[in-house]
Amino acid sequence: MDMTFRWYGKSDKIPLEYIRQIPGMKGIVSAIYDVPVGEVWPMEKIIDLKNTIEASGLEFKVVESVPVHEDIKLGLSTRDRYIENYKQTLINLGKAGIKVVCYNFMPVFDWTRSQLDYVLPDGSTALIYDKETVLKMDPVKGDLSLPGWDSSYTKDGLKLLMDQYENISEEDLWNNLEYFLKGIIPAAEEADIIMAIHPDDPPWSIFGLPRIITNKENLERFINLVDSPSNSLTLCTGSLGVSPSNNIPELIRYFGAKNRIGFAHIRNVKITGDHGFEESAHLSSSGSLDIYEIVKALEEVGFNGPFRPDHGRMIWGETGKPGYGLHDRALGAVYINGLLEAIRKNKK
Repeated sequence: MDMTFRWYGKSDKIPLEYIRQIPGMKGIVSAIYDVPVGEVWPMEKIIDLKNTIEASGLEFKVVESVPVHEDIKLGLSTRDRYIENYKQTLINLGKAGIKVVCYNFMPVFDWTRSQLDYVLPDGSTALIYDKETVLKMDPVKGDLSLPGWDSSYTKDGLKLLMDQYENISEEDLWNNLEYFLKGIIPAAEEADIIMAIHPDDPPWSIFGLPRIITNKENLERFINLVDSPSNSLTLCTGSLGVSPSNNIPELIRYFGAKNRIGFAHIRNVKITGDHGFEESAHLSSSGSLDIYEIVKALEEVGFNGPFRPDHGRMIWGETGKPGYGLHDRALGAVYINGLLEAIRKNKK
């Protein structure tokens, strides 16, 4: 298992040299953020990012993410051009030594929360999801805007896009995902890249939009769409773990035995009710997930790919991109280091 850390490029206020000082840290997870969705990532931009990261003494082998254009998800006639562009981006990334690409197939919106700065009892702030609050929101009216969302949409453009999805069912989305995979997985194989789809976050429908990468049954259906080691999963413990029906260690053992976990995000969440949760410290007792059992399961299945400590709280007065501060993610990294050492020594 190789520990990595997400970094948002040169605009990220966290210096690479600080990340390198985290014990056990090997690599950076990043992306190209100034190329429009659907266009080819130029080789020179990829190499510039790679050189910047490697100059700090860290590896750059994981991209998160190469966004999928909405025309592909909608199954529009224009999708083939965007699929060809996606394939060329994968070829370029492969030439630069990238081994894993994390992406998602969530319509319109990426990860969704109802509040970004909820104050926890210890005074830290965290991302939370409250079902009733989200139900009252209308993103078309600008009631909610989150860091993971595509900010290029105008209100009219967003409304048009939402209207287009009114006629898209879950089965339609599955069909469009299969079409996409059959187009890009051969290119991923050629580039020696593992495509690791990220679960929907949260794993249920929001704003009337379909979501399909949500549970064991659907993950199994997904990997069977294209039978290839390059068609794999990002096992995100927090995204899947907010649903009590998802047993994370069981999912790791099941899909790990099939060698279909390409990337892991390790974080804890505290379930607060039906479709409600708070993001917590990584410590098992801070949330609803047993992080020890999760890390143990990854070790037991022989997972040797990249992982990263995922979303953290804002602590010690730090400000920045919600969920992506330095301090709490570094604490998570050190906690995972301790678990790994204990688990490995106990196996001897």
